Amino acid sequence: MNRVLIAEDLYLLRDGLVHLLQAHGFTVVAAVESGPELLKGLIELRPDVSIVDVRLPPTFTDEGLQAALAARKQVPGLPILVLSQHVEQLYARELLADGSGAIGYLLKDRVFNAEQFIDAVRRVAEGGTAMDPEVIAKLLASNARNEPLAALTPREREVLEAMAEGRSNAAISQRLYLSESAVAKHTAGIFAKLGLGPSDDDNRRVLAVLAYLNSR
Repeated sequence: MNRVLIAEDLYLLRDGLVHLLQAHGFTVVAAVESGPELLKGLIELRPDVSIVDVRLPPTFTDEGLQAALAARKQVPGLPILVLSQHVEQLYARELLADGSGAIGYLLKDRVFNAEQFIDAVRRVAEGGTAMDPEVIAKLLASNARNEPLAALTPREREVLEAMAEGRSNAAISQRLYLSESAVAKHTAGIFAKLGLGPSDDDNRRVLAVLAYLNSR
């Protein structure tokens, strides 16, 4: 694993991503600047993860996300990390809708350091999620009454939101000023209320996050 495809129309940012990823041990299999090139690369190269801008040539509207959606229809579960200045709620929901995980959505001006970004790339490549808090907030704006999410306590929702960002139990405990055992207890409660029976905990975390983000 570690094969990456980059789709970004701005040369300086695209070149910077190439050098950053290579410095952290990734192999960049392609760095493209348009929607058609992205779709072709995703289907033919099947990278371990793709970093995709939303707005690409030729129309600079939603070519990146459209290409990502089309590719995931042909290659289910293809890992996609959206890195954009914009939150496109409809397409973000569509990316989450197949329930397979391996999705990230980060806003460019909220990625604060290289380690944060590289960690997100690796999580998505491994089948997890990496969602910007602002993206989460917009996706959840109309979900307050959704069942069974309505059964979650306020603290459980905070824990699940942190899980959606890709945080570990240790990181969640530090953020919410809880012990790790308390976080584990809240996590178990979340799994139970969402009907996620015993299985691999990493898989259950992804399924819980997808239920949380993709509810309507």
